[in-house]
Amino acid sequence: MNLFYTTDIRDGLLTLSEEESRHCVQVLRHKPGDVIHIVDGRGGLYVAEILETGRKRCIARQLEARQGYGRRPFYLHLAIAPTKSIDRLEWFLEKAAEFGVDEVTPVLCERSERRQLRIDRLEKVLLAAMKQSLKAYLPRLNELTPLPDLLKQQAGGEGARYIAYLGESVKGHLKDNLRPGENVCILIGPEGDFSEAEARACMDAGFLPVSLGPSRLRTETAGLAACHIANLINE
Repeated sequence: MNLFYTTDIRDGLLTLSEEESRHCVQVLRHKPGDVIHIVDGRGGLYVAEILETGRKRCIARQLEARQGYGRRPFYLHLAIAPTKSIDRLEWFLEKAAEFGVDEVTPVLCERSERRQLRIDRLEKVLLAAMKQSLKAYLPRLNELTPLPDLLKQQAGGEGARYIAYLGESVKGHLKDNLRPGENVCILIGPEGDFSEAEARACMDAGFLPVSLGPSRLRTETAGLAACHIANLINE
């Protein structure tokens, strides 16, 4: 099954964007009368019949609609320092979206090697991964956020908060601390880890330091490990 994406849904008609229309009509050779599947990125899965095709748009009529498709019992927010290599960051986003993540915040730390991001490019990676993995929820991608600002945003919020940290204050493995059904924010630092001052600030803000195992992991590997562990606990 191929999925298409649109948020342009009105009066039972679903209109694909120029890019999605091109893929549907020119690449996959769909034509009027064909039945396709469309997601809206908010949990809606639609079965629709193509009514009109063109070089820049494709319009389909809704036949069936299912809301909350693939909804998971918890909310997973990964806050991660961007890697120096944009390819490695894109790989992380793609795989995290395939496993299942609700929100990603790129975090700017003292030892961050990358300090600028093209969010529009990264959003396309998440969109493609959502469709490829047959999901109906598009992960939210936030702007690059300084760590102190993230801690302020998380202050007083609901759910559990963890920081993957290599220091001596670690409180066991992440898998032994997570609880099924609990919303969670997991913080992953840069290649050089958090500074001691940053780690203290995170713990003061309610982030519990945890381990992801005995191996020293790359940033993107640590982020994906945390994502997989959180999803596994909730299966």
